[in-house]
Amino acid sequence: MGNSHFRKLTNQNHWVQAIHTAVKGRVRYKVNGLYHSEALKKYLESRLLKEEIILRASANSYTGNVLVIFQPDKSLNTIALLIQDILLDYRQKGSKSLASTAVIKDSSLHSFDTKENTAEVGGNNRNISDSAVLPQISMQRQLHQTGSQFIPVLGAVGVLVCATGLLYAYNLDEAILLLIQKLHTPLRDRIMLGITFMGDPLVILLYSLGLAISPLFYNRRREATILGIAGVGAILLNCLMKLLFGRARPALWKHIIKVGQHSFPSGHAMVSIVIYGFTGYILAKQFPKSRFWIYGLTIVLIAAIGFSRLYLGVHWLSDVTAGYGAGLVWLIACIISLEDV
Repeated sequence: MGNSHFRKLTNQNHWVQAIHTAVKGRVRYKVNGLYHSEALKKYLESRLLKEEIILRASANSYTGNVLVIFQPDKSLNTIALLIQDILLDYRQKGSKSLASTAVIKDSSLHSFDTKENTAEVGGNNRNISDSAVLPQISMQRQLHQTGSQFIPVLGAVGVLVCATGLLYAYNLDEAILLLIQKLHTPLRDRIMLGITFMGDPLVILLYSLGLAISPLFYNRRREATILGIAGVGAILLNCLMKLLFGRARPALWKHIIKVGQHSFPSGHAMVSIVIYGFTGYILAKQFPKSRFWIYGLTIVLIAAIGFSRLYLGVHWLSDVTAGYGAGLVWLIACIISLEDV
């Protein structure tokens, strides 16, 4: 199979796509069909490690990526062609197993016409092209994975919306702020000022734009673009909602920081959950073995920023929960756009 034929196949089916190619001799591929397939993961790793030109290979069924370190004198097309050949072998073995299962099932259900049906099943399997079957299986797995990932997030959005409504309906905001006021000390004031600075929308916007051009996003134009859109979009959406609702800020004690006029929803909460959440998602994909630590630290940071707004008395709790809820919805939209689901 020549390189021209390989490029034709990959352009049509996108079986193997190089996504990180910044370092010579090191590449990460997105492999369709690898999502939630431990069997394909093991098969890919075992086959790749048997090749002399491959120095290291690591597949990840959670992200659908394959990291390959190879001899620098080899081209990316050579490695991609090798992975595709392995996928074809895996596909052919799966087809044979599927055909055998279909023949047995057909025989038990239609014993009076076994020969005819077996020939039909065999013919169908021969006529099904690899270019038609594998992308369909991959798409189903991607949809299943994405849907399962967002179920708890959508549940969190529902909880935040309900919490916002209950806080407003039962007028609990003032009592909660007065309770938090009792925690004030000079040292805690300085700590909270530092934390709330990390959630300032302008600071986060500059952070996101700076991060987009940093080495972390080198050769990742799509991720960098969506990160910038996420930051700008979150700020614009927050400003629009503030003007729409026009809720006044709390005035239970003198503020030690300058704030704007409108309170609902919290811009710090909304923008921080979008930008830090998106960054955490990218880092978790890049370093899947550390994703629980990454997600955990991201959640702690976002929660601390929201609490700092309450501690400083510049937002009601319902402002913060509403900011988190709206930010989560926008974050989901940005991640879906990134994954092209």
